[in-house]
Amino acid sequence: MEQLELLMQGFAAAITPINMLWVLLGAIMGTAVGVLPGLGSSMAVALLLPITFSLDPTAALIMFAGIYFGGMFGDSTAAILLNTPGQSSAIASTFEGHKLALNGRAGQALATAAIGAFIGGLLATLLTVFMMPVLMRLATMFGPAEYFALAVFAFLAVSSVVSESVVKGLIALGIGLALTFIGIDGPSGTERYTFGTPELLDGFSIVVITVGLLALGEVFDQASKVGTEAVVKPIQQRRAMLGWKDFRYALPAWLRGTAFGLPFGIVPAGGSEVPTFLAYGTEKSLAKRRGDKEFGTTGSLRGLAAPEAAGNATTGTAMGTLLALGLPVSSTAAIILAAFQQFGLQPGPLLLTNNADLVWTLLASLLIGLLVLLFINMSLAGVWAKLLSVPNHYLYAGITVLAVLGVYAVGSSMSDLWILFVIGVLGLIMRRYRVPLAPVMIAVVLGPLAETELRRALAVSEGDVAVLWSSPFTIGLYLVLAAALVISGVQHLRHRRKAKLEAQTVAVRIPEHLDTK
Repeated sequence: MEQLELLMQGFAAAITPINMLWVLLGAIMGTAVGVLPGLGSSMAVALLLPITFSLDPTAALIMFAGIYFGGMFGDSTAAILLNTPGQSSAIASTFEGHKLALNGRAGQALATAAIGAFIGGLLATLLTVFMMPVLMRLATMFGPAEYFALAVFAFLAVSSVVSESVVKGLIALGIGLALTFIGIDGPSGTERYTFGTPELLDGFSIVVITVGLLALGEVFDQASKVGTEAVVKPIQQRRAMLGWKDFRYALPAWLRGTAFGLPFGIVPAGGSEVPTFLAYGTEKSLAKRRGDKEFGTTGSLRGLAAPEAAGNATTGTAMGTLLALGLPVSSTAAIILAAFQQFGLQPGPLLLTNNADLVWTLLASLLIGLLVLLFINMSLAGVWAKLLSVPNHYLYAGITVLAVLGVYAVGSSMSDLWILFVIGVLGLIMRRYRVPLAPVMIAVVLGPLAETELRRALAVSEGDVAVLWSSPFTIGLYLVLAAALVISGVQHLRHRRKAKLEAQTVAVRIPEHLDTK
């Protein structure tokens, strides 16, 4: 096959001492920055971008291959150990991963995340290598109506499937959409909900919202529970270890998660946030059918394995979409696109024609970077796990400092810090009233995309709303969404009825018991 020959040429160019050094440095630095709470993978790429400007394009992009996946590995590490994901794509990993860590299984959790990220990234990169022409044709088939349908699907699926309460899920979705409406309206250039405040003209940065809602909100929540926190079991493992039995148990979830992540890296549907939540929701539903009591209590390996594989699978195919079409499908991919342009390169069909050697060397470097990261994370898992032994007042004070410095480094604006504080308080309130955070992040990421594509579709059709369901893809997607909502509604009603019957049973038994007294 032609692709295989080109990939082998890419390996020949990538496997040199100096290039391997760049991959290793990129992997270590990407993981180190990504693991710091409040920073994350996109911050890792942004902060390390200036370092690559002194290198030649091939060396710089090879280094980015390590940073790209390294940041994703670091996001998961912070999410599992500290419950403060560095990126919104790692939120789903906190649900089961942090419970595993708190119950003395941090080594297993980190190993599950590392292997899942490796499997998802490996399969996605191989798909990118062998299916590049197909990816290009498939991505060009999507129009504004299809993009809007994907966004609506993500909004309602996450709000109803991941959330324990549909009402609270929709409230969280509304909060996220409201945050995206503030600032200058792109198509018309008019102000929206700025209340005459110049600092709000640019809207809220996704970095500020992510760090405020997740990192600072967690800090405030922990500060409000001083003296009530549970004692954490010390971690004894020096390496991440996963037995053969646990490996076989997690393998189906890894494969299911990869299947969720692959298609979401092809189209701009919000990056890896959507498939991670959908993968987690699927495992949650399957766990209920199996009667898995670990899920949601002491932590489930499958509940962690699926979103980890989904996140890196999306990251892998997103690189293929970026190279083939010049289309960034996530904030991290957008920063990498800026790096390409800094070297005078424009991703797209012309890049494959004029700089094919660079493209295939980069793809080979992604595969090498995955192997390097698997080795690093399996070896250093015990070091990361020792973060649990750091006293909370030191740990969360450090998180606060890093979060503030990270936000200020991005915009160099004091107004961003005030917004960070306000959103942190909002995160505290949402945690206190058990309002889910996932729909907020999905709305913030996909809200602008949904609005833009809706306007484009209506502009092309001259106001005819029928264009939104005029293609077979949109009709099929809306039918699947309707079926999912009906099934989710029935399940919620069943759970509510079951809880009501159990409450009535308890109320009847208590008087009988008192009468016997």
